[in-house]
This record gives sequence, structure tokens and C-alpha cells, in this order.
Amino acid sequence: MASTSIQWFPGHMHKAHKEIKEVLPQVDIIIEVVDARIPYSSENPLIASIREKTPCIKVLNKSDLADPEITALWIDYLEQEEGIKALAITTTKTEQVHQITKLCQQMLPSRLSQDKQIRAMIMGIPNVGKSTIINILADRIIAKTGNEPAVTKNQQRIRLPSGIMLSDTPGFLWPKIENQNSGYRLAVTGAIKDTAIEYEDIAYYAAEYLIKHYPERLKARYELEEVPQTDHELMEAIAQRRGCLRAGGHFDIYKVSTILLNELRSGALGPLSVETPEMAEIEKVEVVKLMAQQAEEKIAKKEARRRRSRRNRK
Repeated sequence: MASTSIQWFPGHMHKAHKEIKEVLPQVDIIIEVVDARIPYSSENPLIASIREKTPCIKVLNKSDLADPEITALWIDYLEQEEGIKALAITTTKTEQVHQITKLCQQMLPSRLSQDKQIRAMIMGIPNVGKSTIINILADRIIAKTGNEPAVTKNQQRIRLPSGIMLSDTPGFLWPKIENQNSGYRLAVTGAIKDTAIEYEDIAYYAAEYLIKHYPERLKARYELEEVPQTDHELMEAIAQRRGCLRAGGHFDIYKVSTILLNELRSGALGPLSVETPEMAEIEKVEVVKLMAQQAEEKIAKKEARRRRSRRNRK
């Protein structure tokens, strides 16, 4: 897997972060929508940094595409943090979506007892299904939906039938993905445009993960007698089965990548998760170490510039 450093912070995302920070003191509860297949990688660390003690519901959307056993582990893991409740849903089952408003009411009994309106804010990274959830909660078409990331561009307030005032926010990513694995997982599940990382690299990352965690799914889907040992061998085997061959017997890497990623994203490989709480814990430690190392390097470079400047003045 090639090393990557991904930075994305378009103007509207920077503006959204600033606006959210400004209005958060007037919010009773945060609803953060994450992808059930990658709850850690699709969780926005900027939200954690500005949430403080505001209660939060972590909505694990697309749970029909995720491994149910791993989703259960994620719910237990997320709810260990004070003030957080987790809920796994799929927007194809509207009754599950409406559990969000019930949970808001359960978490804020004081607002209900005083007959006060609950002020909720819903947020999440692009392409996680936030707009569809809003439309179901509002019981009408409020938010534009689409598979392209960052459909919502501006904040809007929606009065829900349940009496909750819901503030919608643009889907925004954070300035830099420090965890390389998270960048790939966001790409694998389609949370970011396929141009952010080389398309073939995304597919190879997925192939390597599937070989290790879901070999039987690969055997069944691609009619393989044995699961290959390496990502390249798997891609070649899929090419053979699906006729993605070029002249001279070489396989079409782009075509095979498209097949694998489309079938993973659509659920054709069955419900699967691309990360576990255990992986997240390990990677959080690695990210802290990496950021500390980068901070040290930055200080060292700054000091080196100062020394050069002093020498030049002599």
C-alpha cells in the first residue's frame, strides 16, 4: 500500500466548521451520522473537539451493508464515552430512522418536562446518508440527496413533526487525514471522490483487507477454489473470472478495480465492516505518535531556519 497524505478543506467546509462552532452553544443535542462500516474513520474529530459536554447520538447508518456482529461491538464501544448513545439504522427501514427522535427525547427529559423545544443539530461527513435521514424525519423532501459528496452547502433549520427543531449542516471533512488507513477506508466506502486517491490503490487496499477478514465471501462471489495470498493475485483471479483481460493475457487493472469496489459498496459481497474498535484503538495511539513526531520535526525545521537567518545576518 502506497504512503499517502490527504488534505481536503474546500472553502464551504471551512465555513461550515466555523458556523457550527458559533451555534453549538444553542444546541441541546448533536446527531452525528457515521457510516456503520467505518464508524471510526467516518467520525469527524473536529466535532469531538467542539462538542464538549453536549449530548450526542452516533447514528451508524447503512447498517444493512455492515457486519452485524462488528456493528454490535461498535455500539458498545461508542457508548463507553460519557454523553454518547449509539444507534444502528438503515434508511430503507423508516421506523429505525424515527428511533433517532425518540432517543433525543429520552436523552433530554428535562426539556420535555419543561415543555421546551429540543434543539438538535445533525451533522456528518459527505455521502453518509444524512440528507435521506432528514427527509424521513421531516416526513417531506427537505434536503437534496445524491451519491456525490458535499450535496448540502448551507445550514438550514427544520421543524420536525416530533416538535424537535433540527439544524442541518453541510457535510464536511477535516483539514487533514492523519491516519492513512482512515483515508483509504473513506475511499473504499465511497465517502470521498475516487480522485482523492489513485483508484487502483483503493481497490488493492480493499482486496488486502478482504483476503484477511472475509475470504469466504470472496470465494463465493468470484467462484474461487482458493483465496489468493496477495492483493495482486486476487485482482488477477477476479479478472480471469470476469473476463477483464487485455491482449497478451494482461488484466485490466482499472476494470477489475471498478468491479471489486462497486460490489463492495453495493453490498454484493454481503454485509461487511472495514474496521473494528480494536483497530481504532491501535490506530489512535499511532496517530498521536505521528502527530507528536510531526510537531517535533516542525519545531526542528523552524529552529534550523532561525540558525540560518542568524548566520546570514553576521
